[in-house]
Amino acid sequence: MAESFVSNIIDQLGPGATPRYDWSRDSVREIYGRPLLDLIFAAQQMHRKFHDPSRIQLCRLLSIKTGGCPEDCGYCPQSAHYETGVQNQSLMDVEEVYHAAKKAREEGASRFCMGAAWREVRDGRDFDAVLEMVRAVASLKLEVCCTLGMLTDDQARRLAAAGLTAYNHNLDTSPEFYGRIITTRRYEDRLRTIQAVRRAGITVCSGGIIGMGESDEDRVGLLHQLASLEPHPESVPINMLVKVQGTPLADAEAVDGLLLARMIATARLLMPASMVRLSAGRNSLTREAVSLCFLAGANSIFVGEKLLTTPNPERDADDRLFKDLGLHGSSHGQIPS
Repeated sequence: MAESFVSNIIDQLGPGATPRYDWSRDSVREIYGRPLLDLIFAAQQMHRKFHDPSRIQLCRLLSIKTGGCPEDCGYCPQSAHYETGVQNQSLMDVEEVYHAAKKAREEGASRFCMGAAWREVRDGRDFDAVLEMVRAVASLKLEVCCTLGMLTDDQARRLAAAGLTAYNHNLDTSPEFYGRIITTRRYEDRLRTIQAVRRAGITVCSGGIIGMGESDEDRVGLLHQLASLEPHPESVPINMLVKVQGTPLADAEAVDGLLLARMIATARLLMPASMVRLSAGRNSLTREAVSLCFLAGANSIFVGEKLLTTPNPERDADDRLFKDLGLHGSSHGQIPS
């Protein structure tokens, strides 16, 4: 019965078909719980219906304002609540960001993401500077993504007018588990920001983190939330916790690459047209585990020596893996339809 259910998902979706948004939590749980090899096989079939399996989008992530965040996210070394050794840095200059984006483009990235350790965007000189950064990066014909915390409708519209391609605002985990990770912001606040982004005509980048002590049911709950958004997030980053001393999750029990592959494969089946991004935590994976994640439907990675403040694989290692697997970076400015 479960096998035919997955087959029916594949059969009913093809190029140009309308993805489903009416997933029940039971259906998501059934897909997530399939034997892993069957799940990955089904996800790869779905992936090939909607994407070129040889193309992986390369993204670069830059922390434009680091540390001192008033949020208490248990995974985050930039929280002002914890002593993690991260040095606070004020907002970068626009010219410095422009040159970083230009260098990322020259190195093959087609998407440039800027992150600021804020709880919410506040109007004024800093936000005006961010708008200038967006305009500068957009002039390079790159996709431009920001993650700045919570937004109002007016701020989202101003970002859209500046040329922002996407806004990242992760749901992180299930609604039920969320309060054990973050107490300074409600789940509904995250959903409200995503709605503001949508209303402004900006594409949504939203995913979550595994390895924070959550259960399989919490992972199912996260995927169900994402797959119930209409339309689906155009970008779905799946992160593994990068444990940092000083944070409450520094001693969280590690999860392995097979669980990450399961999350990616399920996300690919539920949200077939989305870019599923193999995000934080790659440093802890073997080449084989990363390859399995690509087979499961991941079609984007972040490149560069670090992601905001945590380490990321060396670019040479990524290039060697791409060569061995026959993979190529996607075109500059390629925006998923």
